Amino acid sequence: MPKKPEEILKDLSAGKFSPFYFLMGEESFYIDKISDYIEENALEKSERSFNQTVLYGKDIQMKDIISQAKQFPVMAMRQVVIVKEAQEISDFGRETAKTQLQSYAEKAVPTTVLVFLYKHKKLALNTKLAKAIDKHAILVESKPLYENQVPAWIGNYLQQKKYRITPDATAWLIENVGIELSRLANEIDKLLLNFGKAEVGSQPSQITTELVKKYIGTTKEYNVFDLQRAIAQRNSLKTHKIINTFAANPKDNPVIPIVSSLFGYFCKLILIHKNQGKSNNELAGILKVSPFFVKDYSAAARNYNIPKILFVLHALRIADAQSKGINSSAKDEEILRELAVRILG
Repeated sequence: MPKKPEEILKDLSAGKFSPFYFLMGEESFYIDKISDYIEENALEKSERSFNQTVLYGKDIQMKDIISQAKQFPVMAMRQVVIVKEAQEISDFGRETAKTQLQSYAEKAVPTTVLVFLYKHKKLALNTKLAKAIDKHAILVESKPLYENQVPAWIGNYLQQKKYRITPDATAWLIENVGIELSRLANEIDKLLLNFGKAEVGSQPSQITTELVKKYIGTTKEYNVFDLQRAIAQRNSLKTHKIINTFAANPKDNPVIPIVSSLFGYFCKLILIHKNQGKSNNELAGILKVSPFFVKDYSAAARNYNIPKILFVLHALRIADAQSKGINSSAKDEEILRELAVRILG
């Protein structure tokens, strides 16, 4: 089974470097974190010019990567080969390339640290390649957190930096930044840079909602959670404004995960209707979200009764089929605009 990113980071911090890492998954935060640590710590600065190579998938084929990995270090214990955007390797889908990588995984060069960054995708675990990497090397899957797991992650991230954060500030941060860990970490780091570093060994400094609003603000790019919130509020103007920004950056805002996220959201609204009279804490457990967000779901449920929600779920199924090319050649932006009209109409 793939290893958890936290396990690998712990090994790396103890100076344990393996010959081959395959980092894959939807959440890029830990993929980058592991790769960055290896890039910065596997070699001394004086060794990097001759022994550290960064390759990009779109510019190279598998045989060239393997050839580089099989070279020997120059006046150093090891060489490091990092393959970024590995999902873009042109021949990755061919059996020849897979066989080459499988053979290398089974007999990886011990003086090389080879790192693949395979973002937003993952190998099927029942394939020969994945099984070989899992058995002979380090296979890591970085999964997105569920919404109800993010508050604890934020707390732990800040605790490691000797800070605390209030529950309200955590809720505001998630609401305005989303739950993508890379974005959250970037925004938190910017906040701390402005707020000032806490002294090691001192009592943790507390981050409040006021500080978060002051240093992060709301000048972020729109994401699926903004769209979700605008639709929940039946705010047609903002909904279409967000869709327009998505249309300008279709690569960063693919329609399939957007539709999936909205489907999950409206399913939660049905649960709100079916569990009327329960406390916020009870509803939080049922919805598997932080209690801070229950009031928002309850407000959205007031805007969408059950017949309307069932209609919306049907519209989302149609949009999902269109996004996969089933009886449709519509572009992502066209699918989202039509979906918004159906939901808000």
